Amino acid sequence: MLLAWRVGGQEADTSDRDRAPGELLNAGRATVAPGYFMFPIAPGKPGFLAGSMGELRPNHFHGGLDIKTGGGVNQPVYAAADGYVSRLKQSSFGYGNVLYINHSNGLTTVYGHLNEFKGAFAAELLRRQYDKQSYELEAFFEKDRFPVKRGELVALSGNTGGSAGPHLHWEVRDAQDRQYNPLQWGGFPEIQDHVAPTLQAFALEPLSIEARVKNVFAKALFAPKVQPGPGVATTWADTISAFGTVGVLVQGFDRFDNAWNRNGIQRVAMTVNGQPFYQHNIDAIPFPTGTRQVGNFVDFLYQNTQGRTLQKLWVDDGNDLLMYATTSPTKGRLTVEAGKVYNVDITLADSYNNQTALHLVLRGEQPAYFKTRAAVVKKPALRFEVTRNLLKAVAADPSADSVGANLVLLRGNRRLEIKPSYTQNSETVYLYDLRAGLPDSIRFGTITKKFDRQVMIPAGKETNYATAKLNVMFGKETLFGNIYLGTSYKPEPIGSGFWTVGAPLIPLYHTATLTLKPTTPPADPARTAIYAATLKGGKAYLGGKWDEQGNITANIRQFASYRILTDTVAPKGSLIGRPGGQVLFRVGDDLSGLATYRLLVGGKFRMLRFEHKNSTLFSVPTDTLGARLKGPAELRLTDQAGNERVIPLSL
Repeated sequence: MLLAWRVGGQEADTSDRDRAPGELLNAGRATVAPGYFMFPIAPGKPGFLAGSMGELRPNHFHGGLDIKTGGGVNQPVYAAADGYVSRLKQSSFGYGNVLYINHSNGLTTVYGHLNEFKGAFAAELLRRQYDKQSYELEAFFEKDRFPVKRGELVALSGNTGGSAGPHLHWEVRDAQDRQYNPLQWGGFPEIQDHVAPTLQAFALEPLSIEARVKNVFAKALFAPKVQPGPGVATTWADTISAFGTVGVLVQGFDRFDNAWNRNGIQRVAMTVNGQPFYQHNIDAIPFPTGTRQVGNFVDFLYQNTQGRTLQKLWVDDGNDLLMYATTSPTKGRLTVEAGKVYNVDITLADSYNNQTALHLVLRGEQPAYFKTRAAVVKKPALRFEVTRNLLKAVAADPSADSVGANLVLLRGNRRLEIKPSYTQNSETVYLYDLRAGLPDSIRFGTITKKFDRQVMIPAGKETNYATAKLNVMFGKETLFGNIYLGTSYKPEPIGSGFWTVGAPLIPLYHTATLTLKPTTPPADPARTAIYAATLKGGKAYLGGKWDEQGNITANIRQFASYRILTDTVAPKGSLIGRPGGQVLFRVGDDLSGLATYRLLVGGKFRMLRFEHKNSTLFSVPTDTLGARLKGPAELRLTDQAGNERVIPLSL
């Protein structure tokens, strides 16, 4: 019987997050007749995709199609169907220059990373930009003010915003901003695909404290020695022993005809002993929040430590995506019983229904909870990790009487002894459900280690955790599942010190609110902010708001280490060219980053575009409203901390 320690004055919640078993999750596909949308780039000619709908990117699902433009910009972009321009946006980040067209069927097509808009709406956007004296602007238009016809030229392709190379990002959305796969309505003749997906690997993972895969509590990866070709069916030759509740994961990719870049797999289905058990189809993703669910859809930890993107073939806690067409009452979790055999068949399919099959056999095998040591231990060792709600401790000791010894969990003056779960080679493994209470430290033989998590933060609840040095507020949708939070503060001889919050390998769904409590208030709060410490030693500006108590608060999207830094140095800039009579500036800021920029010629505003990828500001020849680029001028640059630099010019 587990001892239920009390955590923070309340008994730890040992229940799973509520969710109706057997819940049917289906996005409700929009019905679109084949051919309703025309291909927006070079229609009627062979086309190629750099990215497909639902590809698994590091922190989001890719929404829509990335259409190649031959490595260059300024390719004509055409309206995919009759409609009207409802929205335009020009930005240095994200979708860059982006155009939205509403159609009579209730759907909207989105055209991103554009270089230039074409049409009367482009002139209206320019007018509004000069009214606001800002390039960064979003404009909305009433119905039918700017109608467009199918095949009408509306823009030129580009490489603006967060684009990593020239292409057109093209989406289809509904009124709820769900992103749809344009290929699901019969595809396009411009995009040919007769190539089935390629299987790279699959894995099995224990999902409960009693579960085992190959007699141990650890994920087991199975990768063919020779990767099978596209569409080649794979039968895993060896029967795999398992027990308890386990989950299956797969890794693979897809390609289109005559293209070598790897794309995502659209649909994965699994049957167990011939019966449908699980299926997902990435044809609709809610935007923007649903796209971050990729951190829960894949094994985020394994992806960031082992470099393999494994898709979970079960609906994990906190996953509210609407792309699961069928699922078992256990939402894809498979319960393996001793003595039974399970034939598992998995099908990988793309948008054109090219398919690849995988067959494996599981045999239920009652785990051996304790085995004789198979190797000599030279020195004591103890390590541990937290997986889901479970503590897994692995210990070894050279003394003969340590074989079969219990692990001791300590909390204050209380102790709890944990019996071994099994011994693997020279090490003994212990499993403990942390929902029964968190220890302060872990002891095995002569070794005692501090347990570095202070509190369980439950998913689905507003929770506040505070220490003398910081405060973290979690919203109802901040977490995918329960987490075990560790925080620390490390002072610096000179500086604010480092606040570490959580583990970077735990993804967040929505933001948390972080408050840092410095020992000494800054001399210049207006120019002092929170910065995230990046993996390569850099500093990423977060900002923050100071309160009367001398604390600073900002929203965070990931767990990391944070510092409080003061930026007193203004941005820099210099004129580096006059291509075609225009102006080109190189700009930069060494800490908080560029916030605003203004070019005044003879005291009059002249609009510039900012390209963050190469840190340049430049004017464009199509600007018909701006001041002539001749005579005395000044460039005003302001960073996120409010430092301003005025650079005098003679044009």
